[in-house]
Amino acid sequence: MSETKLKQKLVEIASLAKKASYRLGQIDTATKNKVLIEMSDALLKNKKEILSANNKDIALAKKKKASIAFIDRLTLNDKRISEMSDSLLQVSGLADPVGEVIKSWSRPNGLKISKVRVPIGAILIIYEARPNVTADCIGLCLKSSNCVILKGGSDSLNSNKAIFDILNNITIKNGLPKGCISLIDVTDRKAVDLILKMDELIDLVIPRGGEGLIKEVKNKSTIPVIKHYKGICHVYVDSEADLNMAHNISFNAKVQRPGVCNAMETLLVHKDVAIRFLPQMIKHLQDVGCEIRGCDLTRKIAKNFKDIKKANEKDWSTEYLDLILSINVVNSIEGAIEHINQYGSHHSDSIVTDNKAHAEKFLKEVDSACVFVNVSTRFTDGHQFGMGAEIGISTDKIHARGPMALEELTTYKYIVEGTGQIRE
Repeated sequence: MSETKLKQKLVEIASLAKKASYRLGQIDTATKNKVLIEMSDALLKNKKEILSANNKDIALAKKKKASIAFIDRLTLNDKRISEMSDSLLQVSGLADPVGEVIKSWSRPNGLKISKVRVPIGAILIIYEARPNVTADCIGLCLKSSNCVILKGGSDSLNSNKAIFDILNNITIKNGLPKGCISLIDVTDRKAVDLILKMDELIDLVIPRGGEGLIKEVKNKSTIPVIKHYKGICHVYVDSEADLNMAHNISFNAKVQRPGVCNAMETLLVHKDVAIRFLPQMIKHLQDVGCEIRGCDLTRKIAKNFKDIKKANEKDWSTEYLDLILSINVVNSIEGAIEHINQYGSHHSDSIVTDNKAHAEKFLKEVDSACVFVNVSTRFTDGHQFGMGAEIGISTDKIHARGPMALEELTTYKYIVEGTGQIRE
């Protein structure tokens, strides 16, 4: 496709979304919930079609010799499709944020002022090999009355298209405005460059994927961007930690699903418990194929273990998204906090401790979107937070931070009512 024709196609998609956004904002909650429930059922009824499309994507990824972590992110199965369906069902049961009065007040001159939630409008989601994102984003955007334009990675095109077609049929059946959900199904990389300049038609872009994708979108976009940046997440095992609990939390945070942004990438351990904690922890991790990169003291403690690589400066700020873990022994809780704030990505960090004062210090001083006490970082997730699903996890501070769900997909307007007041 020529660049001219590609641009025409993208302008048509964006224009339809912009036009539809004004109508979608008027759709009542009951209708939106009905659509979401039908979408949830449709995913289950058409599971074979989705899995067949996904198998094509997986076969192509294996042919390209993609990493195990990448293929895991790409893979759909019965359980993951059921989770996608359940997320849509949960979103249907959540309170509709649109029209909520955030606050209201009256002025001495009789003006009545209300601050009311409204949809953002037309939202562009650019994402990589995570087909479940297709359903999650459609569900959250529809419930918050936003139109969504989806641009997934070429590696998941078959899966994304299958899911989109199934869900789009439900919007058509229920008479929702044309263009309320759209999928850019071209693989030409120019498509992203072109649509990122359409700030007159698109209100917000949310990139979800690796660091390279997010930086590219940020640098090229004339549309406002909310960054869902890399997840360099930490677990800090305090001097007063329950070491059995610390072991279980650390193992889960790293191994349960290493290819996602809320997986632990660096384990911090207080020097007073390192000798007791690290040998068993490292053995368990190596038993499941996890590569360890440690500081000098970690390597000294683990001298009887093979293949403990020396961690370098770059390791502390690397999102591996794989079975690789950096370990650093620190002298104090202050040292742990300093390490996290220096090298982390302000995503998700956890302390394991029985000391309440240490827990409170960690919560106050770690500058991350989500901070945990005695909990795995894997719980940074809209579904786990009771939000039904998430559009992503923002590492920005404005306009949203952490898991983005319905409320974060709204802005607000001021409604001012009077009885003929004029300003003197």
